[in-house]
Amino acid sequence: MLAAEGLRKRYGGRAALDGFDLRVRPGEITGLIGHNGAGKTTFVEVVTGLVRPDSGRVEVCGISVHDRPRAARALLGVAPQELALYPTVTVREHLRLFAGLVGLRRAAVRRCVESVAEELMLGDVLDRRCAVLSGGQRRRTQAAAALVGAPQVLLLDEPTAGADPETRAALLAAVRARAAAGAAVVYTTHYLPELVDLDATLAVARDGRVVARGERAALTRDLPGEIRVTLDPSAPRPDLPEELRARTRPFGPDGLRVATRNPPADLAAILGAGCAPTAVDVRRPDLDDLYAALAAAAPGRQEVSDAA
Repeated sequence: MLAAEGLRKRYGGRAALDGFDLRVRPGEITGLIGHNGAGKTTFVEVVTGLVRPDSGRVEVCGISVHDRPRAARALLGVAPQELALYPTVTVREHLRLFAGLVGLRRAAVRRCVESVAEELMLGDVLDRRCAVLSGGQRRRTQAAAALVGAPQVLLLDEPTAGADPETRAALLAAVRARAAAGAAVVYTTHYLPELVDLDATLAVARDGRVVARGERAALTRDLPGEIRVTLDPSAPRPDLPEELRARTRPFGPDGLRVATRNPPADLAAILGAGCAPTAVDVRRPDLDDLYAALAAAAPGRQEVSDAA
């Protein structure tokens, strides 16, 4: 439903996009993650037609963004990273405007506005000007504008930045509902637990291209986890085997943290070395570990894996 291939965009001597490829299927939520400057926002700008790439192509539901920009944009719902609301306009007027832009008329506009306002808990503030809304209400209003008209492709760039827990919960529920209805969703965020809540597939961007793509479990499968052992301060320190010591770091005043790909075997070795633990915690690799591993990799060397 969304297909980007070979996107390149340079600003002077800097490559914002350098062979960016991404496909998102109907009903799929893809978490697009990466450090600042990785190309995420530029990718969103290219898809929406705000920026023209130097080369490459983007199709929305089979429609070329380059050849038929208006037709492609009609299928998009977009919530940019920066708030883009008219301060003197009410929430209701904002939603009516966007409903009209996607082709809804009269009764359909009213039903759509009421529905999305209820979904994002905006019913009590529909007739307030955006200038007097709270930060969370503004975030929800911007997201509501993106959801108007049931777009087939959603581009949400940091939609919960600075949001309160109530706003975050409402937005995530709305995203899940749209994906369940068949929309393809690109969800850009630095808050990785949201992607777990959304059960999103992942696309990790670095240096203007996607360097890892696939299901969360598959991408983290070969990363090391960690064993955290809290020691009895009155007991002698364990004499760990040399190979285990190389993977061990301090953890607080009386603890050890051991990087591991085989927790049962390593924990047995720790206990066998005379360790007297007061607590043991085994942590499986998660998105933070994936993010850190890819960020530490040499630029241009990490291959895309487990393509979705």
